[in-house]
Parts: sequence; C-alpha cells; structure tokens
Amino acid sequence: MSHHLDSPIARQDVRLDITDFYCFRGEQGTVFALNVCHSIAGDVPTPGFHPEGMYEFKIDLDHNAVEELTYRVIFGERNNAGNQHYEIRRIEGAEATDPHARGVTVAQGVMGETTLGENGLRAWAGKAGDPFWIEPDVLHAVGHVFQDGTALDLGTWSPAEAKNLFAGHTVYSLVLEVADDDLLARAGGNRDIGVWALASLATDAGGWRSINRAGLPMIHPLFTQFNEALGDSLNAGRPADDFATHGETFIRSIAGAIKANGTAIDPVGYATRVAHRFLPNILPYTVGTEAVFGMASWNGRSLIDNAPDVMFTIAANSPIALEIGRESVTSKPTSTFPYMPPLA
Repeated sequence: MSHHLDSPIARQDVRLDITDFYCFRGEQGTVFALNVCHSIAGDVPTPGFHPEGMYEFKIDLDHNAVEELTYRVIFGERNNAGNQHYEIRRIEGAEATDPHARGVTVAQGVMGETTLGENGLRAWAGKAGDPFWIEPDVLHAVGHVFQDGTALDLGTWSPAEAKNLFAGHTVYSLVLEVADDDLLARAGGNRDIGVWALASLATDAGGWRSINRAGLPMIHPLFTQFNEALGDSLNAGRPADDFATHGETFIRSIAGAIKANGTAIDPVGYATRVAHRFLPNILPYTVGTEAVFGMASWNGRSLIDNAPDVMFTIAANSPIALEIGRESVTSKPTSTFPYMPPLA
C-alpha cells in the first residue's frame, strides 16, 4: 500500500486517510489527484469526503520545501443521493501555508460531475476503482526488513502466489487539472515544482489538525508498518522539517537493512544518500512533461507507475519485486478526464 490505513490517527476516519497521491500530465494541463476512504477499511457509515475536513494540493514553486501555492477543497454534507457539494479555493504566496487563509474561490461543484473553473481548471470527485496494487506477503516482509534490520525473508512464498490485495476495491477520488499556462504564470515560468497532498480536520478549538500527508509513494510501508508513532509524526509534520525530524530514523532503518543484506560496503553512507532523496517527502514534477516514477528518476507519478518495486529496491539497494503490476488492477485507469478507473 502507499498510505492505506497508515497510522492510528488516519485510521480513525478513513475519509481523511490519503491512500495515494498522483501528479501527471493530463489532456489539458497538470493533474493532481488523491484517493481516500478505501473500501478495504470495511463499511463506513457515511463514506466519501469529511465535511469537517479539508483536502489540499500543495505546490512548492522555488525548491524551499514550503508551499507557495495551495488548492484547497472543502466538502459539504452528503445529500439524500449520497453526493456532496464542494468548493475549490486557490491560496497563493505566504498565505499558502495558512490553514485559515480564505484565498480565492475558483470553482464549485458536486460529486460525480465534471466541474469547470477559471482559466481552464477542471475538477472531479467521486467513487472510483483503486488504480494501485500491492502484494501483501512482500509488503509485510519488506516492513520487517526496515523495522528489524534483517534480510528479506519471504518464507515459502513464491511468485506464483502473488496477488493484488486491492483488486476489486474502491476509493473516493479527488482530481484537479490545472492548465499549464495558468500554473506556470504563478510559478514565474519555473517548470520544476514539488508537490504533496494534505488532509486536515477541524478541531473543537477552531484550528486544523493535519491527519494525513502524502508526497512520495511507499514511505509509510517502508518505515511505519510496525512503528505507528512514526506514521503519525510523518503525517503531522511539514516537508521543510522532514530531514531534521526524521532523517536519523530513516538512515538507521535503511542502514540496518543494507548491512543485513550486504549490498553496500558503507551502509550508513548509502542510507544517508537515500534518506536525503526521500526527505523532504515531496514529489518532484516538471510541468508539461510525461510523468514517470522510475529507478533512474522521479518526475511526478502516473496511475500506472510501479511505485512499490521502485521504492523497495532503492531503499534496499537490492531488487525487490511484487511480481504483479498494472495488469492486476480490476478496473483500469483511462487516458481521458477524470483518469481514475471507473467503477467495475
């Protein structure tokens, strides 16, 4: 899993649990997409998006690990048909970091329908098939490698047994497509951006609590499967603080795995380089280009990238494969807006 049920706080309400985050080239511009409310959690009394939460796409325009542009989406209560109205706000500059900033309303819509906004912006929210795949036995074995500092042990498991834990499951997707010209105008022409998604919940005291933060895929499966406190801490923090807060933990975890597997002469040196690559937890993307999340480089993340194999292999400095891929997804992503797999 990328972030599925990744920490105790996120599990308290799966409507705020960002299972996956994507950024890629769409038909008309740059697409930002997040999934929540995964059906693997079981029956949810009121599925969809939390009416007391907010969902944000954060964009770093100048490589300082701080957002200068935020697209914030607020949902209303479910109606009798099970749909929710929503509002999209754009917050720029210093206010982009402020959860209380009002910003400018750029679009309003209802779930299940394509929403059009200013300057070519369009959005969609609704129930969809899960485009992600994971092999549970490999997943848990990898978790032990980085938690316990041991060699990969798959026991009697064989590739012939590989299966997609999420086949047939559904999510609630939020998809936002921003015209490249509009995005680049706000970026001062800079095409190299950093992006992440954030789900927050209103507090009784009038503030906002960060529940789930998603940038690079597979960070939580690598480091927090058996360390739930770390999962909550990663979700609560800011990208700019990531290395100072979690760098030592990541280095220790990766070095332990490298030493156990004997894949580098200098485990700490290798682990340090990987930790600097993983933190701050931000997904890089060059506006106007095709997304690819691969071994050689990361440029956004498409709906068909094999993120688990990439992240597991880089962290372990040794090939780790799920032995399944995009073919294992029950309903396939599409090349047309809103891109997410339609319900099977």
